Amino acid sequence: MSGGFAAGRVALITGSSRGIGRELALSLAAQGASLVVNYKSNADLAAEVVAAAEQAGGRGIAVQADMEDPEQIEALFAAAAEEFGKLDYFVGNAAASSFKPIAELKVHNLDRSYAMNIRAFVLGAQRAVELMSDGGRIVTLSSYGSIRAYPTYANLGAAKAALEAWVRYMAVEFAPLGINVNAVNGGIIESDSSAYFYEVEGMPSLEEKVLPKIPMARQGTVKEVADTVEFLLEPRSSYITGQSLVVDGGLSVVAPPFFEDVGGPLRLPGRDGAEGQDAAAAADG
Repeated sequence: MSGGFAAGRVALITGSSRGIGRELALSLAAQGASLVVNYKSNADLAAEVVAAAEQAGGRGIAVQADMEDPEQIEALFAAAAEEFGKLDYFVGNAAASSFKPIAELKVHNLDRSYAMNIRAFVLGAQRAVELMSDGGRIVTLSSYGSIRAYPTYANLGAAKAALEAWVRYMAVEFAPLGINVNAVNGGIIESDSSAYFYEVEGMPSLEEKVLPKIPMARQGTVKEVADTVEFLLEPRSSYITGQSLVVDGGLSVVAPPFFEDVGGPLRLPGRDGAEGQDAAAAADG
C-alpha cells in the first residue's frame, strides 16, 4: 500500500464512477486510501475504479445505490461498515436536477432535487459521523450557481446554496468530534455534466459567449476540482472547516461592465482624467 497521507484511511465518494468523483477516487487510491465507490448505473466504470485502486495497492468495493432513496443510502453505508469497519472521508459528489425556468418546475422536480442533492448529503453525513470514531473529513461539491443566478439553474443552484448552509451548521456541530466539514464550489468545469447543460437549446455558445467572460478564459478540469477536495482531506487543511472553497478561474469575482467589453483607454472626462477624478471625488462628498 502507498505511504501517502491517506494510507490506512477509508473514503466513501458518492457518484465516483466518473467525472470529479472518479478522479478523486483514483488520486486517493494512489495516496493509500481504501475506497467505497458508489454508482447508480455505471457498474463497469465503478469496477474499473476499484481495479485501479487495487492495482495501486489499496482496497476497494463498488456499491450500487441511488442517492435519492434513503434505504439505498443506508445500504451503502452498511456495506462500508461491513467491509472496512470505519470511515475517514465522506465526499458527497453525486448530483442531479432538472434544468427549467422556475415557472415550469413541477412538484416532482422540486421533490427529486431536494432528495438527491440535499437530503442525500444530510443522511450520508449522519451515517458517516457514526463511522468516524477517530475524527474525519466531510466534503460536498457545490457550484457557482449557489451564489449567482443563470438560466434554468434555479432548482439545482438553490439546492447547492442549501448544501453550503448545511456545511456551516455541520462544521460547528461536528467539530467536537474531530470532524471537519467543507464544500468545494466549482465554476464551469469540463465534464459530462457541463457538456449536457450547455447543449440545452437556446444556451449561449460556451466558447464564444461564456468562456471569454472568465478571467482565466477557460473551463476548469475535473482534476483541479478533485485536487481541491483532496486538499480538504489532507492534514494540511486541519484548521479549515465550515468553508466553501471556490474553484472557478475567477468567474465569480467579475461583473459587468466586463473588462473584455471595454473599448479604448479608460479615462474620465478631463485632459488626463485628473479633473474628472476630482469631480467624481467632489460628487462623493
